[in-house]
Amino acid sequence: MAEQSSECLFCKIVYGVIPAKRVFEDELSLAFADINPQAPTHLLIIPKEHLTSLAHAAKDHAALLGHLVFVATELARSYGLEKGYRVVVNTGDDGGQTVQHLHAHLLGGRAMKWPPG
Repeated sequence: MAEQSSECLFCKIVYGVIPAKRVFEDELSLAFADINPQAPTHLLIIPKEHLTSLAHAAKDHAALLGHLVFVATELARSYGLEKGYRVVVNTGDDGGQTVQHLHAHLLGGRAMKWPPG
């Protein structure tokens, strides 16, 4: 497995140190239920590799970023979100990122509002 951070909450979930309701896992990513859901379906999709945020992504992360979006799409299908859903990636403090490990929120099961924040 790729790089990890011993202090990172999400790295601890990846390695099973902290429990989470896992809903999907493959060699590159992990998806689990958000502990503070903002919609009937609220999942977090993370890379297993520690990557702090989108702002820290490099060209060699392009395939991984695409993979995370594809996982979100597949999870939306499996959760029956055919009426619509939202995929959100908060980046940095002003972007609302609270855990410093790249993660995408998959939100669905209700109508989303605009503007979001």
